[in-house]
Amino acid sequence: MDNQIKTDFLQKIENALDTIRPHLELDGGNVAVVDLTDDMIVQIKWMGNCSACSMSSMTMRTGIEETLKNKVPEVKGVIALNGVGV
Repeated sequence: MDNQIKTDFLQKIENALDTIRPHLELDGGNVAVVDLTDDMIVQIKWMGNCSACSMSSMTMRTGIEETLKNKVPEVKGVIALNGVGV
């Protein structure tokens, strides 16, 4: 993937995550984008309380992945590189 295209997608992903972050921050957590793969899989890292939260897999599917796919339809999936169950 071209660097400029990747940069543009990463900005769209960050903008989408900014709509979710206030909810994560209420519980002392957050999420950081680590990378976007060539096959449009977003790699994230749980931050703060989210890294040890038993609900992080549910938050991943119903919050983060759903939001990203709705706001950036090119995203094919999301995986966490850390956290419970990884």
